Amino acid sequence: MERKTQQRPLRADAERTVRAILEAAERVLSANPAATMEQIAEAAGVARTTVHRRFTSREALVDALTAWATRQFHEAVTSAHPDTAPPLVALYQATANVLRVKIGWGFAMSRTAPEDPEVARAHADVLAQCDRLFQRAREAGVLRRDTDLAWARRVYYALIHEAAQERSEEADDVDELATLVVDTLLRGVGGQGGSLSA
Repeated sequence: MERKTQQRPLRADAERTVRAILEAAERVLSANPAATMEQIAEAAGVARTTVHRRFTSREALVDALTAWATRQFHEAVTSAHPDTAPPLVALYQATANVLRVKIGWGFAMSRTAPEDPEVARAHADVLAQCDRLFQRAREAGVLRRDTDLAWARRVYYALIHEAAQERSEEADDVDELATLVVDTLLRGVGGQGGSLSA
């Protein structure tokens, strides 16, 4: 029993070390994608051997970084309660949450996902949650009844991608960007005279 108690802080400490390395890797690789393991170790405030002990290669570190960011991305969507919250509320919350992840983990989120079943499952679940949210939004009248949901989702993803390029790190700015994304998705940018049927 006593041994178990002694091991817990070690596990927590190891977890903190890994997180510090991943956060440093994100910062360093965002500034210089060719940065070395040594530069990442220095930024994390750990010995180079510590990084090598946790990650067998630079590629393994980048894969772990991508997997970590994917988990944050999945949590960002899930924590907006897209299946239960009012659709418009869930849409704004998911957008703001995802923008925070995409901005904070820009290097990792721009990488091709590693061949990791967990990463694939997370992306598939985010896609399914988004599809269900858009379906609920259409049923609630937030989206037009004739909305092509697959197209709307692709437009939404593109808007989030463009908004994330702003690289704003202030929470208020992220909320403004989320509002801009959702308002553009729902209302577009055209005026009354822009209808083809007019």
